[in-house]
Amino acid sequence: MAKLARQTRIVELLEQEPLANQEELRRRLARYGFHVNQATLSRDIRELGLVKTSEGYALPTNHVVEPQAPAIERLLREFGRNVRQAQNQLVLKTTVGSAQPVAVALDSTGWDEVVGTVAGDDTVLIICPDRRKAQKLALRIRGMFV
Repeated sequence: MAKLARQTRIVELLEQEPLANQEELRRRLARYGFHVNQATLSRDIRELGLVKTSEGYALPTNHVVEPQAPAIERLLREFGRNVRQAQNQLVLKTTVGSAQPVAVALDSTGWDEVVGTVAGDDTVLIICPDRRKAQKLALRIRGMFV
């Protein structure tokens, strides 16, 4: 969850301007509440495919950098609490502050049972095409809980 948010912020920062070095990137991230060490920052730079130019770290040219959402199975195992069906919709309860990353991961799965999601702080509303697919998805989600 924090990794996705942090990498998204890195991309946003670099869309504005290149950053001279890792220390400058670390300081900018700290302003937004992301306190990271050098090893974590190096890993983020590698995973995002950032390039070092004469002006500093920058996004690769002719390449869209998008942080990868964590696997839905891991997110549901860690943050999912319960799921309830209401017609063709599911209400998924998560731990506080976890609903949005879970919704992003659900949206990126490509599952035909998921038409879309709406996330709050600890609740994800999942829209399914029909009641049968909602029931199927509820069973799948329950199977991923610890």
